[in-house]
Parts: sequence; structure tokens; C-alpha cells
Amino acid sequence: MDILTVIRRNPFAFPAACVATVAMVFVSEGSYRESVQSLDEAVRITSTRGSIQALAQGVLDAESGQRGYLLTDRKEYLEPYGDARRQIDEALRTLGRYYDENPEHVAVFQRLRTLTAAKLAALAESIRLHDEGKVDAATEIVLSEIGKGKMEAIRTVGAELMAFETTNRDETRANIYRSLMMGRIGVAALTAISLLALFLYLRQSSALERHELALKQLMQAETDRLELEVRQRTQELTELTRHLLFAREDERKRLARDLHDELGSLLTSAKLDAARIRSRLGGAAPEALERLSHLVETLNSSIALGRRIIEDLRPSTLGNLGLAPTLEILAREFAAQSGVEVHCELAPVRLAERTELVIYRVVQEAVTNIAKYARARQAWISLAVDDRRVTITVRDDGVGFDARTPPKSAYGLLGMRYRVEAENGSLHIVSAPGQGTTVQATLVVPAPVTA
Repeated sequence: MDILTVIRRNPFAFPAACVATVAMVFVSEGSYRESVQSLDEAVRITSTRGSIQALAQGVLDAESGQRGYLLTDRKEYLEPYGDARRQIDEALRTLGRYYDENPEHVAVFQRLRTLTAAKLAALAESIRLHDEGKVDAATEIVLSEIGKGKMEAIRTVGAELMAFETTNRDETRANIYRSLMMGRIGVAALTAISLLALFLYLRQSSALERHELALKQLMQAETDRLELEVRQRTQELTELTRHLLFAREDERKRLARDLHDELGSLLTSAKLDAARIRSRLGGAAPEALERLSHLVETLNSSIALGRRIIEDLRPSTLGNLGLAPTLEILAREFAAQSGVEVHCELAPVRLAERTELVIYRVVQEAVTNIAKYARARQAWISLAVDDRRVTITVRDDGVGFDARTPPKSAYGLLGMRYRVEAENGSLHIVSAPGQGTTVQATLVVPAPVTA
């Protein structure tokens, strides 16, 4: 039985088969096109979700790089910061193209873009302030609740967009299922293939999400470890600096005591011996008397030099007279040596020995810098007491410098800063070309400070 015989016996079968075939083709093609569109939309939604996650992760990475740089002052921490900025820019461009075609959610995306820009601006501002030497201002930005609020707002808006995309994904998934059901009516094989493709896609998507979650957890753990290590190293360096400074002062104290006790005794004894020899010679041997006179003068000069060295190593007036008189003596000697007119306004104060020594060294270094670099005509030294806070200020009318880019040889300024911070204080330096320099140190003391 050939095909023509079958057609003749069933005159409606062939047209019905043709109609059924055409209908099946239309149903299959319609189902195919709808399925393809739905799958494309699902891919775009997945890409969008990934961009939202990349944006949030980029903000976290940028903040981590910024904090690492502020804590360590090491430029390599700016590399992950820059990479995060580029990741954020790429994510924003991708999301911008996507939401330009989805106007119902464009307002939420614009809010996310504004919050991200504000957060990045705050990070950049804190880095700029740190580079300008305004460490306290940069730290205040990091510790402020504003940055935390912006980060929470970014997470909230990102979650809102993720919820939108989740809804879109669910709708897209429903469209796919409907299309597959229509395809199942038309062609069972096509339905099976489509279901298999969907299964593979969902499995891949789930594996990708698990992989991203694992990477995020790993990166967070590594970030936490690095931050802890940075804090530990910073604390160790601070303690080491404090120990070295105090060890140096203790060594100076010991050396000054040895010079005073040993060298002073030897020189004084030699001077007394020379005086006895001179008295015994009487008027005889004029040449010997002249040499003895020269020896006595040399011994007097040596004793005076020893006293100056001892005072430079450890000012005895701190323990005998107190901080304010010692600073007045320092200012008077500096004015006599340099010709700079010094104005003092010193409140009477009695502090712990180490604290007084820190203040004395800060003032000593400040006036030394004035003598070396400032070319000043006048200088002002003030010591103020406010409750449990002591503030020492040294100001001059010299040439000044750009405080944002201090000179490479500013080791004296670093030394002052380390000394003050070792006593849990703060040091502020204000200067500009042609406007002089102000050095101000503030220390908090645990006991009443008025004398």
C-alpha cells in the first residue's frame, strides 16, 4: 500500500495531517521563539544580578583598600582600591545600559548610582586628607557613622534591585515553563530538549552562585585577617617607638649623671690642684704661673662645656624648677643665640616626669627648626592648661612651608609626632609659604595639672 492509496481512502487525512503539521510547526516555532526570548532575558537578568553583586563587592574592596592605606601609609594598598574603582565603573556602565531599557526601575538605579558616587567621594576625600597630612580628619571620616550609613543604603538599594531582578527572573522562568508546555503539546521531543537545556542552565547558575558565595566568604576572611594583622603590627610599632624613645631618654639621663658625677669631679679636682700649685709657686716662675692660669681657664671652659652638654642631655631644671621655668630658660637662651625675639606665655603646671620631658623636647625641636629653617624675627611659645588637657604651642613668623608636601628631611617633625603620640597625645602642624609655622601638641594627663 503506497501513500497515494492511503490518501485516496482517507480524503480528509492528508489535509488534516497538513494542518496538524503546519499547526505543530507554528506552535513549535512560536514556542521556540518565546523560549529563546525568555532564555535571553534570563541571561541578562543573571548578568545584571552579577553586576549588582560586583558593584557591592567593589565598594567593599575599595573601602578595605582605603582603610589599609590609612592604617599603614603603604601605596600598595591603593592598587586594590584602584581595581575596585574600575570594577565599580564597569558594573555601573553595565547596569546603566540595562536599566535604560527598563524605565520602571531606572529611578532605583539612579539612587544606587548617587549613593555609590557619594561613598566613593568620601573614600577619596579621606585618602586626600591623609596624603595632605590631615590624619585626624581622615580618621574622623573613616570612623563617622556617615560612611556606615551610606554603605547600608547601598546594600538596601542593591537588595531592592536584586529583588526586582528576582521577580523578573521568576517571571521569565514562568514564561519558559509556559513555552515548554506549549512545545510539549506540539512536539514532545522539543519539550524534552528544552527541559534538559533549562536544567543544565539552572544547574550552571546554581554552581556559579555557590562559587561566588565561596569566593566572597574567602575574600572576607582574608580581609579580616589582614585588618587584624595590620592592627597588631601598628600596635607593635607604636609600642616599639615608645620604648625606644623612653630608652633613649633614660640613656641620656644616665650619661648626664655620669658626666656630672665623674667628669665634673675630675675637672673640679684638676682645677683645685692647679690652684694649689699656683699658690705654692707664689711670685716665682712667671712663665709657669702664666701656663697655670691658662690651664685654669681651660678647665673652667671644660667645666662650662660639660654643664652645657649635661643640660642638653637632661635639663636639670625640669626636676628642680618645673616645666614653665625650664621653658623660659630655653626660650631665653634661644633668643640670645639666634637673635629671634621670643614671647612666652606659660601657665604654671606640674606633670609626670616623662610628660614634662616630652613637652620640653617638642619645644626644643621646634625652636631648633626655627633657628635652622624659618628665618623668623619673632617667635611665640605658650603653655595652656584646660581641665585635664595641656596644650603647648610654638609659632613663628618665618618663611613657612607647604604642609601638604613637607620636606623630605622633616625627621624632626616625625620625631615630635612620635613623642607626642607615644604619650597618647596629638600633634598638629599648620604652615604655608610666607605665613610662618605653628606647632601645637595636646596631651591628656590623668591627674590635675595646675601647679
